Amino acid sequence: MKRILPPLNALRAFEAAGRLGSFKEAAAELHVTHGAVSQHVRLLEDWLGAPLFERHNRRVVLTVTAKAYLKQIGPLFEQLSQATARYGIPETVSRTLSVSAPATFTLRWLVPRLAKFNAEHLDVDVKVETSNESVESLKDIHDVVIRGGPDTFYGYSMQPFLTEERLPVCSPALLQRVPLRTPQDLRQHTLLHTASLPRLWPDWLAKAQVPALRPAAAVSFDHFYLTLQAAIDAMGIAMGPTALVSDDLATGRLVAPFAGLRLPSRSYCTYIPDAKSGDELVLAFRAWLEHEGMVSSGQTPS
Repeated sequence: MKRILPPLNALRAFEAAGRLGSFKEAAAELHVTHGAVSQHVRLLEDWLGAPLFERHNRRVVLTVTAKAYLKQIGPLFEQLSQATARYGIPETVSRTLSVSAPATFTLRWLVPRLAKFNAEHLDVDVKVETSNESVESLKDIHDVVIRGGPDTFYGYSMQPFLTEERLPVCSPALLQRVPLRTPQDLRQHTLLHTASLPRLWPDWLAKAQVPALRPAAAVSFDHFYLTLQAAIDAMGIAMGPTALVSDDLATGRLVAPFAGLRLPSRSYCTYIPDAKSGDELVLAFRAWLEHEGMVSSGQTPS
């Protein structure tokens, strides 16, 4: 009996687009252009003589018939993948993991630890894009988005992985020149500010019961990582996020003269698109972040 088989490249494009709910994500997974996926889907629709997706501006939704079709063919692709792996045919294309994270977090926390994840996943290319845009404002779709939280966004699952507080930090060399024993001694020092976080010092000084304190000088930077670098270089005293200065405190590059006076802060969280909720690599990266977050916070991973 002659087999009735549709064009296999078109079928592969349909399966990926239907499973991920996005032509763009399907294109990224298949390493082709968005237009190629769209063309393959139209080819399959012409071959079947029926529409497979309802197109709503930038969204695509499976038709009722297409959902049933995808339910039948999806497991076949998984069986084909398992059979290929079983008989030793090597995977020729590396998997790319797309991550969006704030710049200071990326520079000071993620980059120093990322080599450990790479060593455990040699076949994965991690692509990190720095951004402070909110999750709902991102133009591109990423496998994992790291932002403050916890917040709720439609179409994303959220999981905290790293807690944080804010406290004054400075170079030990600075304290050798000008001792700092009580909050009032800050009058003899330069306070380092970050333009995007203008309330950090006023809020901390209020908590330290010296709200009207006037420092010897003040310097402001437009990026948090510049403020922290200035503190390391003994330029002054910065309000440091505990998560992002933990390595510096551990090595002695920075010290916390008032470790008991801290401001609460939001946690770092992962936001994963619902279409990626079952992706093993994405879940592995989330689990790795949670493990590293516990280690960074001084907790013992279970």
